[in-house]
Order: sequence, then C-alpha cells, then structure tokens
Amino acid sequence: MSSLEQLGFTFQPQRRIFTVRDLVGTVRTALEREYTDIWIGGEISNYRPADSGHLYFTLKDGDAQLRVVMFRMQARLLRFRPENGMEIIARGRITVYESRGELQLIAEYLEPKGAGALQIAFEQLKAKLAAEGLFDSARKKPVPVLPRCIGVVTSPRGAAIHDILNVLRRRHATARLLIFPAQVQGEAAASEVAAGIRYFNKSGKADVIIVARGGGSLEDLAAFNDEGLARTIFSSVLPVISAIGHETDFTIADFVADMRAPTPSAAAELVISARQQLEQQIESLARRLEHGVRYRLMLDRQRFQELSEHRAVLRITDAIRRRQQRLDDLAARIAAAEKDRLQALRRRLELASVRVRHHDLRRIFQGMQKDLRTISAQLPRAMRSMLLSRRARWEQWNARLGSLSPLNILERGYAVVFDAAGKPITDSANASAGDQLKIRLAKGGIDASVLRTSK
Repeated sequence: MSSLEQLGFTFQPQRRIFTVRDLVGTVRTALEREYTDIWIGGEISNYRPADSGHLYFTLKDGDAQLRVVMFRMQARLLRFRPENGMEIIARGRITVYESRGELQLIAEYLEPKGAGALQIAFEQLKAKLAAEGLFDSARKKPVPVLPRCIGVVTSPRGAAIHDILNVLRRRHATARLLIFPAQVQGEAAASEVAAGIRYFNKSGKADVIIVARGGGSLEDLAAFNDEGLARTIFSSVLPVISAIGHETDFTIADFVADMRAPTPSAAAELVISARQQLEQQIESLARRLEHGVRYRLMLDRQRFQELSEHRAVLRITDAIRRRQQRLDDLAARIAAAEKDRLQALRRRLELASVRVRHHDLRRIFQGMQKDLRTISAQLPRAMRSMLLSRRARWEQWNARLGSLSPLNILERGYAVVFDAAGKPITDSANASAGDQLKIRLAKGGIDASVLRTSK
C-alpha cells in the first residue's frame, strides 16, 4: 500500500453517465457542425415518396449505406424523378435522426450521374405520357385547309415571330395572324404558353395554333418539357403545331402536338401548304371531270351509233328522208311555176308593145295603158293568191308528212315494240312468255321481258 493510501487518499475514476437523448443530441450537434455542406455519391435503394411530398431513400455503396431524406420544398425543384438503382450525387448536411438513432443525410439537391437531370426528367416524362396515350397519332387533329386566322403563342420580341411573318407575307399575304405574347424561357414560360393555348380555344378567334420558339440548349427549352403544358396541348380543341428550336431539337410539346415543324418558318409553310394542296386537288378534280365528260360523250356517241344502225330505226329514218325529198321537189316545182308565170306575163307585155307600134299609138296606148293598169292591179293579187294557194298546199303536205312520221306518233305517248331480232311486233300472238323485247320510245328505249300474253 502506497503512502498516500496509508494517509487515507483514494483515486477512484469519476463516471459520467449520459442519457440516450443527451448522447444522441451531442453526436448530432458535432456532426452537424462538422458536415454542414457535403457531396456524397451512391446508388438509390428503398425509394419511398410520402404523401406529404417528402422523399425517403437509402444511398448504398458496397456494404455501406446511408439513409437520406429530402423535404417537400426541395423535392419540388427536382428536374427528374429518383428511382431505385439510379446512381446519383446528393448535396446536403449530415444529422442524426433521434427517434431511431440513425445517421442520415438531409438532401438539398440531387443530380444523376452521367446524364443530366433535365435529360433524365425528359425521358421519364416522355415514357409516362406515351404510356397514357398522349402521343398516339390516331387522336391528332388535321391542320385546317385555308384557315381564316392563325394563332401564334410566342415571344413578340423573338426571332421566331419574324420568321413566321416573313413566310406569310411572301406566300399568303391575306392570312390573318393573332399573337399571344408569352415568355418562352424561364420558370413562368410553361404556364404562359399554356395560357395562350387556352385563350385561343376559348375565344374562337383562330382556326389553328402555332407554338413557336427559336433554338437553344436543353435548359433553354425546359419550359416545353413541362407536364402541365403537355396536357394543355393534348386537351386543345384546336389543332396545335409545335415549332420549337431547330430541326434537331425535340421536346415533349413536339410529341403531344398535332403536328411538329422543325422550325418556326417551316410551321408557317405547313399552314400555307394546306392551301396549295387544295389548289392542286381542285386542278386534279378538274382534269378528272374533263376526262369523265369526254369518256361519257364517247359512250353516248357509240350508243347513238348503235341505235342509228338498228334496222327498224333505219327504215323509219329512210321513210322520213323520202318524204323530206318529196317536200323539196314540191317546193322546187312551185318556184318553177311562179317563174313560168312571170315569163308569160313578160312575153304578153312585149307583144303588146309591138302591136302598139302598128296602130294608132295614142288610142292604142291609152287602151294598153288601161289594160296595163288593170293587169298591174290584178297581178299582185293573182301572185299573192297563187302563192297563198301553193303555201297552203305545201303546209298541207308537210302536215300530212308530219302526221305520218313514226317519231311524231311516239311523241304522243306511243311506243314501238321489237323482238330480239329487231322485227316490229304488231300482234300479241307473235310474242311468248319469256321473250326479250326492245321498246322504242320517243326518247331512249327499254329492254323488257314478256311475262304473259293476252288476246
């Protein structure tokens, strides 16, 4: 025993007993003070989004793991949706969850390894909307032909609107254009573009909507990868043409829209092309109509030739022509008789003139003058009477010829019936049941079949 112990001094260690709460609190304070802003990488597992909007998951790296929580305010700012198996880099602060005494990271920011957050978000949203049918071609609406008014949702100060105006002035100067000014980049861009689409649908002032923006990076075009904007385009009653970025740029709005244009200028060209297609269609229909009319005339000409070559029709035509020839002969005979009559009167006048020279010219001349006046007065009446008589006879012959014409008889409702060989049938005994007949009418003909005959 030492001398100090002999004097009554003892050296027993003083024990400090912590409560669990105190110890966990002490460790948490030390950790939070040391690791206030760190970056940590790992693989997501046990991902669980809560109804409150908070995100819970575990970061794994080999056998080591760390619980992570991201609260709703930070989760709302994520450009992508975390998934199990995804490699990420998280930024936040280390703390201890007192209820379980577990080490955890309170994440402020998440970033996918490899592809950027925007690209991941784009692919995730694209797959989600495609599964819901928002990209189906069957539901896409056609661009109207000759729209009365074109609605454009874009920035009034951007290059896109100037490209559209240049195309419309050059190709379709009469087109009406309404512009809904909207931001096309930034946090408010998606909601403003969606508001423009809803405005044109509600106002009814436009027949088609063009959503336009110039080119840019994926971050610049992020507003057109917004889910709310995509659903607004999908629910639009009016057809929507997306003209966002350059030809190589694709956004969610392009897939949902009824038609995608590689550039704003191309969108204007697409709207005008409907007019050009209509003009080409009208020209094609005109050509088809012309060909159809020519073909119809050819068929009618052949049909007429076939009818004209029918023996019964030829006989009727020959009878009509013979009567027309007889009528021409009578007219010629009347004209010749009138000429002979005039020549006879002229000879009598010449004979009278000769006799005047052999007699008392004054007395004979007076008598002849009297006779001449009488004849002159009678001659027009005689000629008129003779002409009227000849005309009456001519009209009588003409009327008789017309009454005998078979075609005139057909005009009064009658018909001529021929058997299959083209021979006229005048007796029902010459037809039997089942025989094929051809009935000639004043206009056209009818093919018929005998059901029964009656005496």
